[in-house]
Amino acid sequence: MPSISRDEVAHLARLARLAVTEAELDKFAGQLDQIVGAVAAVGAVADQDVPPTSHAVPLTNVFRADQVRPGLTQAQALAAAPAAEDGRFRVPRILGEEA
Repeated sequence: MPSISRDEVAHLARLARLAVTEAELDKFAGQLDQIVGAVAAVGAVADQDVPPTSHAVPLTNVFRADQVRPGLTQAQALAAAPAAEDGRFRVPRILGEEA
């Protein structure tokens, strides 16, 4: 006997606005009962002595430390630009924007 009744399945179907046949009510009641049982079994495995984990294996940070290095000057950056104006990259106007 499933712990989830046909009436509960019908109620959930109405809430979800699903059209469910009479045969599907019995089928879904059994399937939902199995799902609830599986969730209960997983919940029973967890113990107070086991700390919660986010990963199965320990992870370490693989990023290198930041190092300040010299970059391009404004003149060097603009030297390879197809167009520059007032010390900035000049790009074509888009979408008919007004200046």
